[in-house]
Formats: sequence, C-alpha cells, structure tokens
Amino acid sequence: MRFALIIAVLCSLAGVAHATPVGEPQKAYLTLIIDDLGQNLPRDRRVLALPGPVTTAIMPDTPHAAEFAREAHKAGKIVILHMPMDPATGPFAWHPELPIEELGRRLDAAFKAVPYTAGINNHMGSRMTAQPEAMAWLMGELQRRNKFFVDSRTSAKTVAAAEAQKIDLAHVSRDVFLDDERTEAAITTQLQTAIKLAHKQGSAVMIGHPYPQTLAVLERELPKLKAQGIDWIDIKLMISVRSNQAMAGHGKNGKY
Repeated sequence: MRFALIIAVLCSLAGVAHATPVGEPQKAYLTLIIDDLGQNLPRDRRVLALPGPVTTAIMPDTPHAAEFAREAHKAGKIVILHMPMDPATGPFAWHPELPIEELGRRLDAAFKAVPYTAGINNHMGSRMTAQPEAMAWLMGELQRRNKFFVDSRTSAKTVAAAEAQKIDLAHVSRDVFLDDERTEAAITTQLQTAIKLAHKQGSAVMIGHPYPQTLAVLERELPKLKAQGIDWIDIKLMISVRSNQAMAGHGKNGKY
C-alpha cells in the first residue's frame, strides 16, 4: 500500500512538472537603419547621439559622405553604403539599361566615396531591384568583398534578397518604414507597429530617415524599448538572428 501511494504521489508530481512551462519567453529583437546620411553634418550627428546601435546608411553622392563615415565609425556605429538605384539619379546610380561592367564601375566608385562600409542597402531602386541578372551579380560581388546586403524593399517585385539567399550571402530585409508620413504621430505609430511585429515574429528591421520629426520620436521613444520587452541589436546580430531566412511578410517557409 505504501509503495502504491509513493508511486501515485510521484506520478502526480510528474504531471505538475510537465504542465509547468519551462524556458523563457520568446525574445523580441529590433534593429534600426537611418538612410540618406552624408548631406548635413549637424543633422546627421543627431543620429550618432541616439542611445544604441543605429546603423548609418550613407549616400555616396553627398558632400560629407567620407567625413561622416569616419565619424560614424569612430563612434562605434556600423556604416553601410546607401547605394542609389533606379529611379535614383546621379553618377553612382544603377539603371537597368547599364551593362554589368558599368554597374561594377559605379559600385567601386561608391565604395571609395564611403569608407568603413560593412554592407549596403538600396536607395530607391524599385526598378533596379527587380532585375534578376543584375541582383545576382551584385550579391556575388558583395560576397567577394565580404559585405552584407539589406533589401530596403522599395518594391513588391524585388528579387534582391532572393538572389542573396540563393548564394547564402549574409542579408536581411526591411520590415517597417518609420517615416513615409513625416509627422511625429505617424512615426510613433510606425514604431509601435515595429515593436508589435518584433513580439509576433521575433524580430523587426526598421528604416527611417534623419528628418527632424523622426529624430525627435526616436530620441524620446528608443530609451523605452527595454521596458517594452525589446532588445535593440545591431544589424550584424540581426543577420545572425534571422539566419538569412525570410520573414512571413517577405516569403513562405523562410524562402523569398
């Protein structure tokens, strides 16, 4: 009888232990990229003062591209090349009608204009990122240079991240644009959208611009992320977290 009672108690305890959840809640990670830098030093320096690992995306055809890249690198921020692509214009911009040799020449010149780059993302590029041949060449070239790629997803027709995934190039895709509408209220709403998405899918990649309204919201709200259960991480760690997999909004079963 005593043995049977012991067995019953042990089974009961085992059932309780099995029903008790073990392990921690899912992590929620957020990363932030600020585009269009290099045009205005006093404005852009506010980006460097943001309290965390912001990624600085610097345009090659701006007057302070090299100087700001040096300042960002010295401040411990990750620098990426904000590469102009059609419909962007200018001496560095990629267009679908250009031969690969000219695309390569423009990419070389852009990297020389922006030192300390760890990777690139596209500036505009709705037509260009839909070109499979050019995007496949770009991803191979970035792999050769040991650079990563961020698909800004300026078009639903983009194949850029899909081409990166084919060769296992380190990359991520943008989830939320913060400031398509330049009001503090709208930007705050977009930031909350990113936070909710990070809790839902484990991570979110945000892109914003150095507009006064965007910077005001970020200066006010970013220090509150920890209290909202968010880990703000740099872009390289986000690439590791995502392991080159597409989120549900970008593809299916991890594929773009």
